Amino acid sequence: MTTTLRSRNRMTRVLLIGFAVAMLGACSTTVVREPSSSSTRKPSQAKPGATVRVQRGDTLFGIAFRNGVDVNDLARWNGIAPPYTIYPGQSLKLYPGNAGSRPTATTTPPKPVTGATTRPTPPAPVTRPVATPAPANAGFSWRWPAEGHLIGRFVAGDATKQGIDIAGSSGQAVRAAADGVVVYSGAGLVGYGELIIIKHSEAWLSAYGHNRKRLVNEGQNIKAGQQIAEMGSSGASREMLHFEIRHNGKPVDPLQYLPAR
Repeated sequence: MTTTLRSRNRMTRVLLIGFAVAMLGACSTTVVREPSSSSTRKPSQAKPGATVRVQRGDTLFGIAFRNGVDVNDLARWNGIAPPYTIYPGQSLKLYPGNAGSRPTATTTPPKPVTGATTRPTPPAPVTRPVATPAPANAGFSWRWPAEGHLIGRFVAGDATKQGIDIAGSSGQAVRAAADGVVVYSGAGLVGYGELIIIKHSEAWLSAYGHNRKRLVNEGQNIKAGQQIAEMGSSGASREMLHFEIRHNGKPVDPLQYLPAR
């Protein structure tokens, strides 16, 4: 009986060892997959049929900013790969594919039937005010780019009020609103004076206009709060900073993102 018991214990140990080896083998072939990150970048609003001619000193980021489209979309629509080299005289489409060449379908209204009874026109539907959508989450914090009081606010749809204006004095520090890389530093965009544009992610840009002096160059990495310019009045009637935030190329209200003060 003792021999039988020992045999059973030995068999049990063999089975347990075999099971453990099988489990280790299964673990060694298991593939761990990282969850794929989904992009929140939405395509820009195309302008079918519209084109722009590249002028000397233009950059793709500057043209995209001036026309309110995302630089990634502008590059894709025109088959331009990084580092986004463009040339004076080059024509760029502000729409994808052949969107501008499609004929517009026209419908001929039916002729009225003689003697038919005219039906009364139904009342126009009541329009309800559209609620303002909640601001998109940038995924990082913003900070005020300059000290001073607010003298101009963002107005949706107004091409002259696509950001906020902060009054100050000549030479006052203008600082980056968040970490990023300088994608434009120049004076080629009419109405902005000495302008700096910082790219914070694939979807977010910030712009700083009317500077007296630019202190950073294109391609330079910037930290939040770092001084990038001196406040001035280039392209403006007084010393001030014009500040914009753009999401996927579209201007948004900076006051929805900047901390209260």
